[in-house]
Amino acid sequence: MTQFKKKINGMRRRPMALGIVLFAGLLAVGTGYSAVSAAVSPKSQTQYSAEDIALGKKLFLSNCSSCHGKNAEGSANAPSLIGVGEASVDFQVSTGRMPGAASGPQLEVKPVQFTADQISALAAYVGSLAEGPAIPDQSILQLTGDLNTGGELFRVNCAMCHNAAGAGGALTQGKYAPNLMGSSAKTIYEAMVTGPQNMPVFNDENITPQEKNDIITYLAYLQTNRSVGGEELGNLGPVTEGLVAWLGLLGLIVAITVWLGAKSN
Repeated sequence: MTQFKKKINGMRRRPMALGIVLFAGLLAVGTGYSAVSAAVSPKSQTQYSAEDIALGKKLFLSNCSSCHGKNAEGSANAPSLIGVGEASVDFQVSTGRMPGAASGPQLEVKPVQFTADQISALAAYVGSLAEGPAIPDQSILQLTGDLNTGGELFRVNCAMCHNAAGAGGALTQGKYAPNLMGSSAKTIYEAMVTGPQNMPVFNDENITPQEKNDIITYLAYLQTNRSVGGEELGNLGPVTEGLVAWLGLLGLIVAITVWLGAKSN
């Protein structure tokens, strides 16, 4: 028994033992994270026909495969689409971000190039490759959330990039958080569950469907109601407001100085 303990202690001191322990720990953490993520990510409940999937594959091969690969496996120019879900396809294509016009720090919103039926078919094809976030049902997009809760959640989770009023803002390396004032409820929901580009993913464990509804209700209120503080100045915050105030004050001082000088002459 004593020799066995000495042998075990000797093995523990070997550098290889540390590597084995680290590998086992990383494997356990990764497996647990994957299991939790799969449990809280919304999965598609939509049943697409074989015709929809076939049409989507045809459209994909014609318009997307040059970058994303013939089997959506990705390439050096574009990521894999396996597992991104229908919501990601609907978000990117229905806002005109995809197909991408040119390489750059961020995909730009531009005129939509596909019909609603074609977008649905593309989403069906990509969704058939692997499970992923689903296109939200209209029942969870009703603007019935709590404004106060939605505003608080938005300021805590989103305002650091999108501005407290949803006006957007600059990020690093030429990237930016877009203005949300023209975004639909479906687009906002899909962005939250898919995390496009620089945006993090907010699954149902991070922000529940009801809380997402609260945030969307808050943004819808901002879109349809003017600021109670008067002129919004682009909702760019106190720096812009202070600049306008200083320019106005300096202009007033200059005008008074000119008037007094003219009166004395």
